[in-house]
Amino acid sequence: MVTLSHGGYMKAQSLSEYTAQKRGGRGKQAAPTKEDDFVDNLFIANTHDYILCFSSRGQVYWIKVYDVPQGNRTSRGKPIVNLLPLAEGEKINAILPVKVFSDDQFIFFATAQGTVKKTPLSDFANPRKAGIIAINLDEGDFLIGVALTDGKHDVMLFSDAGKAVRFDEDDVRSMGRASRGVRGMRLAAGQQVIALLVAEDETQTVLTATENGYGKRTPIAEYTRHGRGSQGMIAIQTSERNGKVVAATLVRTDDEIMLIGTNGVLIRTRVKEIREMSRATQGVTLINLGAGEKLASLSRIAEPEDVELEGGVEGAADSAAGDTPPGETTE
Repeated sequence: MVTLSHGGYMKAQSLSEYTAQKRGGRGKQAAPTKEDDFVDNLFIANTHDYILCFSSRGQVYWIKVYDVPQGNRTSRGKPIVNLLPLAEGEKINAILPVKVFSDDQFIFFATAQGTVKKTPLSDFANPRKAGIIAINLDEGDFLIGVALTDGKHDVMLFSDAGKAVRFDEDDVRSMGRASRGVRGMRLAAGQQVIALLVAEDETQTVLTATENGYGKRTPIAEYTRHGRGSQGMIAIQTSERNGKVVAATLVRTDDEIMLIGTNGVLIRTRVKEIREMSRATQGVTLINLGAGEKLASLSRIAEPEDVELEGGVEGAADSAAGDTPPGETTE
């Protein structure tokens, strides 16, 4: 089991440390993170699998799972930036575990300026230690998220202006690594895309949060499909009360999330405690902020029980180390 914390600490540990549990168990502590950190990426992989690490500069780096620092439940791991040849100021914005570099799967990219791109997973089958270009970025643009898809999903982009666009990923033709991509969302001056989501099914809800600490859950079915390149529909009102949107993520009722304030304070809460509301509403209070404070980001917490070790450790490793990783990670 590989874990990556919000603060960038990565480690790998044996699944044998986790006994099989029924659904709903609390699990064991996966990493003794600092008070200002928590685990937000967790997946199972075999030692010879790859982890693709995508940076803000549009580069991709490879790590073999056996090169990830080995640890146990009581160790923190090592900073991922120390494992990769990153340039100054370059950050890892997303990771994807990959078992087989198949032709029928794709990596979907989204940038802050609304550009999207879809590239066959097989184009990343030849690792290079120094990394390679995954997407060409315009001046001032940066990568905000990636997702592994099978060509049959809907893609959703959210802007800090409270707008969202949902479209079929087939609207974006497959392109090579060195290409720039196409327009996924039209933005007004000063706006940017803050989240890329890949809709799995209609039972999920979209959790949106604004900088002044307000947010809500909205059924994914309320986000109707349109063609790419539009300004999108209202996801949440960006009123003077709410401020800009800082996060959007797909959640289920039994999930827990972490709210991160600009003052460094973390607040953990259950998704079920956040009301479902329609798209055009302002939402409810998620976190009480002091004067001058803002909500910096929001993340779904990845817990050991998410691994679903039902049926024993060997069965979990066989089923969970497949080609498709759980979810997407963006900040």
